[in-house]
Amino acid sequence: MDSLDGMILTPGGWVQGSVRFTAAIQSIEPGDAPPDRFILPGFVDLHVHGGGGADVMTGADGVRGMAAFHARHGTTALLATTVTAPEADLRAAAAGVAEAMRRPADRGARVVGWHLEGPFINPGALGAQPAFAIPPDLTLAAEWCALAPMRVATIAPEMDPDGGLLSFLTDQNVRVQIGHTLCSYAEARQALDRGAAGFTHLFNAMTGLHHRAPGAVGCALAVGTHAEIIADLFHVEQPALLIALRAIPGLYAVTDAVAAAGMPDGTYTLGRNRVEKMGEVVRLADGGLAGSVLTMDRALRNLMGAGLTMAAASARVSTVAAAYLGLTDRGVLVPGAAADMVVVDGAGHVMGVVAEGVVIG
Repeated sequence: MDSLDGMILTPGGWVQGSVRFTAAIQSIEPGDAPPDRFILPGFVDLHVHGGGGADVMTGADGVRGMAAFHARHGTTALLATTVTAPEADLRAAAAGVAEAMRRPADRGARVVGWHLEGPFINPGALGAQPAFAIPPDLTLAAEWCALAPMRVATIAPEMDPDGGLLSFLTDQNVRVQIGHTLCSYAEARQALDRGAAGFTHLFNAMTGLHHRAPGAVGCALAVGTHAEIIADLFHVEQPALLIALRAIPGLYAVTDAVAAAGMPDGTYTLGRNRVEKMGEVVRLADGGLAGSVLTMDRALRNLMGAGLTMAAASARVSTVAAAYLGLTDRGVLVPGAAADMVVVDGAGHVMGVVAEGVVIG
């Protein structure tokens, strides 16, 4: 049995002492421990396309490579996220996710399913998505659900006016999120009433807030219970992040990271799009943002920089997302939970990572 010593973030607050673990947490024991080492639940990223040069759309090896890269930055559970693509590409990507779940990376984050981002989105709100948007197709949705566990799907509600796709996906226990949309407030509210669970990368690629046309953003802020947000401070500046934190109880951070994360400046792929990494951003040829190079440890520090305590920031990069997805054994440090832990210093820099009891670094 292994152990970690430090200040342990439990559901009841900080405990100074030791966590003893195998693949699961066996006990949390108070005692002498370094007061400047903070043990947090492993980060949970529900929207990530790639990293370290690896891309979900390239198959199982791409998924495993991406999972290994993000594990080094504290992510211990994630949803491999696809992009809008031709049917055959999405079929192959889903099969790759399934294979990576069967045979995971030796020292990587656990892939707990996939996030279908497109193709059932508005072609007028692609953002950085490749131009392969299609109308709702329940036959395709059923096929993709059967290939690998789909846990989240992003759709534009105005493209699904009768709610047939939304109803089908919710019946499959998929969290349907509103995103890449030009919908009105009323259309977004109707989607929530029909069972939509949240919003994809809040503020980005959706109708914004105007006092006489509140749009999807207005709906999220007024009545939304959950939403993901890209906490890189480029997609959403700090004041907008603070607004969302005040308004949406279940707001959680995602990276929306692409293959360029952790790589030198240069040209990379996002599905069938070519994108350019320039410093801390990734852009399309027209200058639009194209995913991010964010990692979850950086998201933690950005939230702390916005004024959140370490405990509050930890919840937004781990606990809230795990609970939203129904992962009762992740996002919390309690006996019986998976031994998914991140050790950080007082500024939120990673000092060590454990995923299901395996020491990553």
